[in-house]
Amino acid sequence: MAAVSAKTPTISLPLDPQNPQFSKLHSSKSLNFSHIFQKSHLFSLKKPHQNSILSSSSTSTPTTDPNSHLIQLCFHSQLEQAIVFLKSIKDLHGTIEEDTFVSLARLCEFKRASNEACEVFSCILNCMTQLSLRLGNALLSMFVRLGNLGDAWYVFGKMEERDVFSWNVLIGGYAKNGYFDEALDLYQRMLWVGIRPDVYTFPCVLRTCGGLPDWRMGREIHAHVIRFSYDSEIDVVNALITMYVKCGDVYSARVLFDGMSKRDRISWNAMISGYFENGEFLEGLVLFSSMREFGFFPDLMTMTSVISACEALGDERLGRALHGYVSRMEFYSDVSAHNSLIQLYSAIGSWEEAEKIFDRIQSKDVVSWTAMISGYESNGFPEKAVMTYKMMELEGVMPDEITIASVLSACTSLGLLEMGVKLQHLAERRGLIAYVIVSNTLIDLYSKCNCIDKALEIFHRIPDKNVISWTSIILGLRINNRSLEALIFFREMKRHQDPNSVTLMSVLSACSRIGALMCGKEIHAYVLRNGMEFHGFLPNALLDFYVRCGRMAPALNLFNTQKEDVTAWNILLTGYAQRGQGALAIELFDGMISSRVKPDEITFISLLRACSRSGLVTEGLDYLNSMESKYCIVPNLKHYACVVDLLGRAGLVEDAYDFILSLPVKPDSAIWGALLNSCRIHRQVELGELAARHILETDERGVGYYVLLCNFYSDNGRWDEVVRLRKIMIEKGLTIDPGCSWIEVKGNVHAFLSGDNLHPQSKEINAVLEGFYEKMKAAHPSKSERYTVNEVNDSKAEIFCGHSERLAIAFGLINTAPGTPIWVTKNLYMCKSCHDTIKFISEVVRREIAVRDTEQFHHFKDGRCTCGDENYLGET
Repeated sequence: MAAVSAKTPTISLPLDPQNPQFSKLHSSKSLNFSHIFQKSHLFSLKKPHQNSILSSSSTSTPTTDPNSHLIQLCFHSQLEQAIVFLKSIKDLHGTIEEDTFVSLARLCEFKRASNEACEVFSCILNCMTQLSLRLGNALLSMFVRLGNLGDAWYVFGKMEERDVFSWNVLIGGYAKNGYFDEALDLYQRMLWVGIRPDVYTFPCVLRTCGGLPDWRMGREIHAHVIRFSYDSEIDVVNALITMYVKCGDVYSARVLFDGMSKRDRISWNAMISGYFENGEFLEGLVLFSSMREFGFFPDLMTMTSVISACEALGDERLGRALHGYVSRMEFYSDVSAHNSLIQLYSAIGSWEEAEKIFDRIQSKDVVSWTAMISGYESNGFPEKAVMTYKMMELEGVMPDEITIASVLSACTSLGLLEMGVKLQHLAERRGLIAYVIVSNTLIDLYSKCNCIDKALEIFHRIPDKNVISWTSIILGLRINNRSLEALIFFREMKRHQDPNSVTLMSVLSACSRIGALMCGKEIHAYVLRNGMEFHGFLPNALLDFYVRCGRMAPALNLFNTQKEDVTAWNILLTGYAQRGQGALAIELFDGMISSRVKPDEITFISLLRACSRSGLVTEGLDYLNSMESKYCIVPNLKHYACVVDLLGRAGLVEDAYDFILSLPVKPDSAIWGALLNSCRIHRQVELGELAARHILETDERGVGYYVLLCNFYSDNGRWDEVVRLRKIMIEKGLTIDPGCSWIEVKGNVHAFLSGDNLHPQSKEINAVLEGFYEKMKAAHPSKSERYTVNEVNDSKAEIFCGHSERLAIAFGLINTAPGTPIWVTKNLYMCKSCHDTIKFISEVVRREIAVRDTEQFHHFKDGRCTCGDENYLGET
């Protein structure tokens, strides 16, 4: 529409000065500005102060002209004295002129004095019913600068007339405070009332389009720029370039840039940073290198942008060259340049260089401290990160949301729960808990410190959850052995947000933990539908899921598509190791070598475990000896623990002990634990007690080792030691999860806890089990006590096994067709009583039954188990 006047005709805007909603306008990010123009009751206002400048009781006011005196105070920036004098004028019956109020408003704006601004505005409201253009613009500028959009909108409504400056100020105020939609509505209203935009209008409106981002509206504004003949104004074109790159349209931005008849440094910076923001780093660096050829020297903004690009590329050589270039520039002393260099060196792993730059900064700001803390944390030095944060506190620098998130990540790595709680309280006091990055890191902290209920509390308090929020809580539930809940949260997440590859990996881990095959297959189908089958580690997560669920056929199909990845080979090797299929593991390893895939440390851990479970002692020792000589891999403690297990399981317990004594490194608890397990199997009491003493010396909080020790002593009738260990566990707050087994029937996962009588089919399940117990007593009278859950077994097996797999198997027998294989997953070891019971059931019902306990797979068929009756708790 045509704009024919630079002034706004007098427009009566309905206002309601008593509406209390208006004071909330500037704090809400969700208002719909179109309603403001349509409904008068949304024109909310702040109630003016009830001060009158015309009352008469003061005797302290000078007899000179009050306007001259106030203007003189403003000229000398004596705002406080001016406000005191203004409030005392009420007794002189004087009149304050408009110019005086304009001076006071400008001084309040200059000093960012919010309280004094309200005092001045209160006086104006008490002596004026309408605001002139000059005074109104001064008040608009003041309130927008102070972030008080409520009073700014009220001033706008009280103005007798408005010019383009009035509209520009208000549009800019809304845009700056994040009300992008409302700012665009104001721009449209401005055109509607006949105001012609100027060179200052378009940069503000275009920044708003980039902030949304709204490419279509940006194109429309671009057409307005051409229509009003501002397409040759350098500031407007710079804003157009910025808008396009913010909307992801780098091509259009470059067309504008190349078509500029005249450019300034801002033009170059906008285009260079635009390339970097859109991931086109090489194009941005090429443009940066040609910048000087056109006679433009980089400034601080240019260099911080280019250094950030080097950080993203991880190019150390280029980063050091830029460091040398920046050090010769006059702005090198600026803290922003140092902060960018700290982030660069931290990103490329040169944290020592980052430290040197950090130490050279004389006036460190919060970004400096945060960059160094984050650098330590990302480079694997959480202790240094926490120490740096404590130094920051001593310096009196207040943290921001990024600082809090970085320190919380360091606390998570160190398990510093108490410090994490203090940081949460600090974040709540300073209002930083509202930032989703802080809440997400708190969820991660509490999840990994076994405080999952606290993590859930934080999660439910997040108003706008992002994909990281959902992924963090799903992963937290998984690592706290609440995998079924993790699947429930995943289904809820899909109603609100699309998962990313990390989410899907976390959910697949939960599915494999409880054997939720159908849910995992649904995720596999989702991956294929969305073209994510080659995203990062997702293919390996799918392969691991099928291997852990015992479905080797689909696992091999997936493996055949990723044979160049050593991780895929390792996953398959681990699967064979869990099943005790050493021969297949060796065959796979030979295929790996012939495919010219280089093995790594994990490869040999899986290979040695497979040899151990299959009794392949000679082959296992050969692989150990060839690691360093043939594959240049130095064996570590995990490899040595596998060898001790290899020798011990084969009955060579003394040889295993001699092997420990000959190690070039100090044995850890895992090595002594492998020896203790061998002593348990082969009844080597004296050597087992020696291993037990070493375990308690090296690892006081490993629940698994306490379980192994209790089982060792109970197998040898040392119940006093079992009682002592249980007492120690209670004192140290170490708990064993109750026995739980999962079975999937018709796509639904059913969970059974030890002694569970809450299931709807509990009576039928118990009746089926009692029937099997009676048959076992009749078939094997001499061994009948092994099949039932007697008092002796209860003393250890109920604690360390739980017998929950029996309930799951009975449920499966009731609810599946005859001959259907039954797959059960449990969270603890299987005891001998359960092992013998399930062997008997498989023989009677003529079904295959697979139970995956915490250690390995047990495949029962016709009264036999693939483990060879070795890998369970109890006698061997």
